Amino acid sequence: MKRFIPLLFLIASVTHTFAQQKKPIPTPQQKMDAFINNLMSKMTIDEKIGQLNLPVASGDITTGQANSSDISKKIKAGQVGGLFNIKGIDKIKTAQQLAVEGSRLKIPLLFGMDVIHGYHTVFPIPLGLSATWDMDAVKKSARVAAIEASANGINWTFSPMVDIARDPRWGRVSEGSGEDPYLGSEIAKAMVTGYQGKLQANNEILACVKHYALYGAAEAGRDYNPADMSRLKMYNEYFPPYKAAVEAGAASIMASFNEVEGIPATGSKWLMTEVLRNQWGFKGFVVTDYTGIPEMIEHGMGDLQTVSALALNAGIDMDMVGEGFLLTLKKSLAEKKVTIAQINNACRLILQAKYKLGLFADPYKFCDIGRAEKEVFTPENRQIAREIAAESFVLLKNKNNILPLKKTGTIGLVGPLADNTANMFGTWSVAALLDRSVTVLQGLKNALGTNAEILTARGSNFLADSVMENRYVNIHNPTYKRDPRSEAELIKEALEVAEKSDVLVAVMGEGSEFSGESSSVTSIEIPQTQRNLLKALAKTGKPVVLVLFTGRPLALKWEEENIPAILNVWFPGSEAGNAIADVLFGKVNPSGKLTATFPQNIGQIPLYYAHKNTGRPLAEGKWFAKFRSNYLDVSNDPLYPFGFGLSYTIFNFSDIKLSSSTLTSGKTITATVTLTNTGKYDGKEVVQLYIRDLVGSITRPVKELKGFKKVSLKAGESKEITFTISENDLKFYNSELKFVSEPGDFKLFIGPNVRDVKEVNFKLIK
Repeated sequence: MKRFIPLLFLIASVTHTFAQQKKPIPTPQQKMDAFINNLMSKMTIDEKIGQLNLPVASGDITTGQANSSDISKKIKAGQVGGLFNIKGIDKIKTAQQLAVEGSRLKIPLLFGMDVIHGYHTVFPIPLGLSATWDMDAVKKSARVAAIEASANGINWTFSPMVDIARDPRWGRVSEGSGEDPYLGSEIAKAMVTGYQGKLQANNEILACVKHYALYGAAEAGRDYNPADMSRLKMYNEYFPPYKAAVEAGAASIMASFNEVEGIPATGSKWLMTEVLRNQWGFKGFVVTDYTGIPEMIEHGMGDLQTVSALALNAGIDMDMVGEGFLLTLKKSLAEKKVTIAQINNACRLILQAKYKLGLFADPYKFCDIGRAEKEVFTPENRQIAREIAAESFVLLKNKNNILPLKKTGTIGLVGPLADNTANMFGTWSVAALLDRSVTVLQGLKNALGTNAEILTARGSNFLADSVMENRYVNIHNPTYKRDPRSEAELIKEALEVAEKSDVLVAVMGEGSEFSGESSSVTSIEIPQTQRNLLKALAKTGKPVVLVLFTGRPLALKWEEENIPAILNVWFPGSEAGNAIADVLFGKVNPSGKLTATFPQNIGQIPLYYAHKNTGRPLAEGKWFAKFRSNYLDVSNDPLYPFGFGLSYTIFNFSDIKLSSSTLTSGKTITATVTLTNTGKYDGKEVVQLYIRDLVGSITRPVKELKGFKKVSLKAGESKEITFTISENDLKFYNSELKFVSEPGDFKLFIGPNVRDVKEVNFKLIK
């Protein structure tokens, strides 16, 4: 009998081993859930609420006094979930050490920063970046920004801003992608993907989509004002980029300052829970904007405890700076104004973000000093910035082909932005190396060498009034120095330069802080003192090229009528001067296209292409007709339409060929044009597809962008460009807010901008 005992042991061992092999391997989600469940079981209510607190600590953490500062004490007490706008890998590592070595549960911190259009290597402002119409370039800019920011310890960026903006008085139009929901959605996806990747490597960071929702529609273009519109307009025109970013996997969302339907967005359960989570399936966490919770007190929503409970009940997970959660949620819990389930859920979402970033496995994952030395502001990154900047420039006018310039003779370079290091970047360049940008003067020198002479004069200040100029320019950029001479003296010097020059390059427009947050204006023209200079230059009879810096659409009617060449360069970033020289001298053929309509004057605002018809529309091509929808003093037309941008070469579009004039539900049709470069230069053209629904259950826009392709053609080359149209391209939200297509007649347009198009008709049959 004993000889069978080893056999029984063997059978039992094999059975046990087989059972182990059959045991399912936990999925990554299950592993994360188990880890966070275990961690949260150990957390006190104070520690859970602490994870919801996001203070700013830019000047409060230094190696020498870290243990004694107020913020340091809160970190060690478990009262901080993350910090933002703290710059420097040494400071970040010090703060992280306080959390993971000095706090009870050793929970790591998130580190966020406004990395909006680059870190040390600064790219064009987002409005300029959108003008490339190049999603690979957009994604690449976000990828470089993520690499550089993460190399300096940052693991969370408050970008992209995807607000649709149709009022250029609003300063933050510079931070977005313009007026169109389709293009805005494509850019939102590219930015999120560029920042986040797969959230595995130490150079991939959390994106934060902002500002949810409708912030770009602030009344009167005044920052922080209410946004008031129908839900139809929300769903069809303003929501799509937010939704696209969610579908692209955005890790976090930022609530906007404005109210929506009478409730501040920060306290809107309809926005934060019903739409964002229930309708769109968002799984990440929601953070307020700076002091967004206590600001609801001024909105008239109650005291700090009341508005903090309102925010949590709405679906807000993290409180930026306000500390309303930290100071009041425990009391509200005791008074049953909030639930432990809500606090637990918010805490869990923030812990999940940290887990996905890999911070629990390695809290110092983003604190590799070796990376900071090798991967930030590199020649490779700056070259990428230079190429993308040149691609963002929009040639608005080029009478008699003044551009490109010859690299001979004498060039007169004038204007307040001609040799202005700090104003090359544009708004929200918080990590920019202000003294390391390439100015326009330096860029021209780099391009010309000894082949041509450059004469310079300032010509004007930004503004005539010194007090007003200080308000516009020096809030975040105290490096700007005003020229003390009178306007007459400055213009006289510029005219002396003009007399000796063959061609004049006038570099003027807005300074970096003319646009951005809290930079709303009631005039969108070039400042008068600069226009006076431009008028004086125009009177010389010398050819004048206006190189325009701007963060918003401007009213340029005088400039369009009187200046032969206008190149809009937005704010190009670190490599501004080199990129501008590349285009001025023809090394790069400009291919940028406007993503926001430029009006003739401020009285036309809001002016955007995808408008609705009235019952009394003005006939196409007409300037005025009584009892029609128009103005007495100016036509309805924009100065420069959406999608507009010239080239040094000429592109011709053939008529459109449809594969069928009937689109059947569930099928597709194709639209094809032949694009030919008939000019002398190689170049790029953005082929744009628009559709109009001619009859609907609700009124529909006169045109809607539904596709685009950026195409490179050598001089003399032709290419067939084909778009595929499906029923999904024809869908919209109807009066019941259902996403539907409706059978009937449609027009399809293809061209280089929304105005200059070919068209055909087709039907949708269901």
